[in-house]
Amino acid sequence: MIIDHGRLRAFANRIVAAGGSSPDEAAFVADHLVEANLRGHDSHGVGMLVAYVRDFEAGTLKVNQKPEIVSDTGTISVWDARAGYGQVIAHQAVEWAIKAAKQHGVAVNGLRNAHHIGRVGTYGEVAAREGMVALHFVNVASGAPGVAPFRGREGRFLTNPVCIAIPGTSSNEPILLDFATSRVALGKVRVAHNAGKPMLDGALLDHAGQPTTDPSVMYTEPRGVVLPFGEHKGSGLALVCELLAGAIVGSPSVTTNTPPERGIINGMLSIVIDPARLSARDSMMNEIDAMIAWVKSAKPADPELPVLVAGEPERIARAERLANGIYIDNETWSQLSAIAERYQIALDR
Repeated sequence: MIIDHGRLRAFANRIVAAGGSSPDEAAFVADHLVEANLRGHDSHGVGMLVAYVRDFEAGTLKVNQKPEIVSDTGTISVWDARAGYGQVIAHQAVEWAIKAAKQHGVAVNGLRNAHHIGRVGTYGEVAAREGMVALHFVNVASGAPGVAPFRGREGRFLTNPVCIAIPGTSSNEPILLDFATSRVALGKVRVAHNAGKPMLDGALLDHAGQPTTDPSVMYTEPRGVVLPFGEHKGSGLALVCELLAGAIVGSPSVTTNTPPERGIINGMLSIVIDPARLSARDSMMNEIDAMIAWVKSAKPADPELPVLVAGEPERIARAERLANGIYIDNETWSQLSAIAERYQIALDR
């Protein structure tokens, strides 16, 4: 079905609130999820509520948490989210880093033990809007890993995303590079599975190590795996994310000791830089504009598909979905409807 974003926000808000979240927290989480849908990342949209409800019912997602400030030197801080909603606490952590970078030129935040922080690009957007450069490295500790290392056929990572944001100019929107280190995010496999659609070639192996486009291999035992993007490159980045956002930050990593019942736990290392400390603003903005123009001047390989820069696909999707609504596949809607029935929640109110 296709749902207007406003109706979907209200519906998601009521589901989050059913877990005991305050009105502010419920609204914040719902907005984050629906914004992910609007930007074309259904893998991180309202379909995640199925997992969130499972986790708050199991007690592995703690509502209304305030972060524990483990340390704060003014330029480097470590926060423990205590399994609270990652969307809320990660946003607060990045806001701290932006404020500190404005004062000192650069700031680093290590975020531990956050429940799923959602679409990482959101935090890059927040920093870029404030004129900051931001780098985010994230790991995922959620039980059995589903992403194989280079040359492997067994899972050793999860999707371990990277985000790099560069502020916009008067002529161009910010550059927002936000991607999973796996060939596709696991949430995209879930979306394809629920919709009964095949995955793209080169993304999955079945349990025997054979290439497949069938997303159900990730939902049957013995499970298949998602491959890293770019062979050794994605695999190397996944390992680096695991170490930076896990071992270095002090957040759980995916190892043989990872308890599968812990729910979705993210660690994130955020580095925020004030670029005005590095070069003159006018020349910097001119160079950014010139580089974007140069890239986009390339003749497209397919005339129907213009050359885009990072961040444009999300802006295009948002404009289209704001106008025409957000598509929710039947299986995902059935899962959400079952939750709504259990908590006596209506789509419209």
